[in-house]
Amino acid sequence: MSTAMSRLFFALVALFLAAPLIVIAGVSVNEMRSLTFPPVGFSLSWYGEIFTDPGWRSALTTSVLIALGAATLAVAIALPIAYSLWRKVSAVGRIIQTLGISPFVLPPVITALGALSLWATVGAYGAWYTVVISHAIFFTSLPLVTISLGFSTIDREVTEAARTMGADDRTILTTIVLPMIVPYIVSGFAFAFVLSLNEYIVAYMTVGFTLETVPIKIFNALRYGYTPTMASISILFVAVAVAVFGTVAWFGDLPKLLGAWRAGDER
Repeated sequence: MSTAMSRLFFALVALFLAAPLIVIAGVSVNEMRSLTFPPVGFSLSWYGEIFTDPGWRSALTTSVLIALGAATLAVAIALPIAYSLWRKVSAVGRIIQTLGISPFVLPPVITALGALSLWATVGAYGAWYTVVISHAIFFTSLPLVTISLGFSTIDREVTEAARTMGADDRTILTTIVLPMIVPYIVSGFAFAFVLSLNEYIVAYMTVGFTLETVPIKIFNALRYGYTPTMASISILFVAVAVAVFGTVAWFGDLPKLLGAWRAGDER
């Protein structure tokens, strides 16, 4: 395949992948209260409605708080698991690691049904913290993978040198290990935050309609008609994802944070 044909092919693939986003962006600036495309007129008022309408503002606030809590808890679960596996590889540790990855590997509806059964059994169905805990468990695999990659980049000769100089395990952890894996912790937090922000199935199964996140709010709003506000908040979420991942890429080595190895890297 010639260079021109290759570029044309990849351009068509990129256009195909970007087409839904282009349509949604066009709908979000529609002057009319409808989801028509191409847009009729131009208006940014629907973006303002996200923050001025009490329902949308409440859903946005709820989604952000849940995502922050879930991402924090996911990192808190993943960090000690990754640290234990880094210090000593064992069969029990591998089992725990597999359990940490399994919720994200399973179909979301399976995890959601499991969460529904659990919270209904203990009588906590509909409570706000159920979706935080469920999202944290569901997305633990993301920080677990990135943090484990961070530990794998640490040269054990550095920690051994610190130990021969009299440093105990706590000192090594706080002064050497944690500063070296901070970018991987931040990237794991960012991945879990963005995915929790956009997740619908697990949230719906754990809180139903007692607590509205943005995805649940969009679904509820569809029953009463179509408005460009749905498209505008979708674009807002895309912008947040781009900003978060762009920041991670800017301040860190994104390919390596995602597990890529360069020539010369020691395995």
